[in-house]
Amino acid sequence: VIDVGHFLPMAFADWFSRKEMRASSTAQSVLLVDDSAFFRNMLAPVLKAAGYKVRVAVNAQEGLAALRSGHSFDVVLTDIEMPDMNGFEFAEVIRSDHNLNQLPIIALSSLVSPAAIERGRQAGFHDYVAKFDRPGLIAALKEQTAETRRAA
Repeated sequence: VIDVGHFLPMAFADWFSRKEMRASSTAQSVLLVDDSAFFRNMLAPVLKAAGYKVRVAVNAQEGLAALRSGHSFDVVLTDIEMPDMNGFEFAEVIRSDHNLNQLPIIALSSLVSPAAIERGRQAGFHDYVAKFDRPGLIAALKEQTAETRRAA
């Protein structure tokens, strides 16, 4: 298991002291849905270090249960390649639910191609990010949560 907290300060000396990296009571809540324990364990600490409250789900069904539990999330991050219900289908179910259809959804995939991005737009994703693109993921989260705050 890679200790992301160990390596972040090596790459960014001021990582834990940056104002935007400190969690606050107004931290945005993220639902991370990924069937891969490796990626959940890699991304959750990065998101927490960036100041987000993170809840993880191991598949789309668990993600839907979390969304429908009454807990409020500011954004959903979901893997595309999952068994049973893939990320595209998951996004379509969220978009069809009148209580959730305005929730920003960001796709996470190891396969980023123009065709996949277009399929993501059709499914209702707000953004499409490569799993290993941590700066791109944080930028996409900041953009989506900023838009959520403006709309509120």
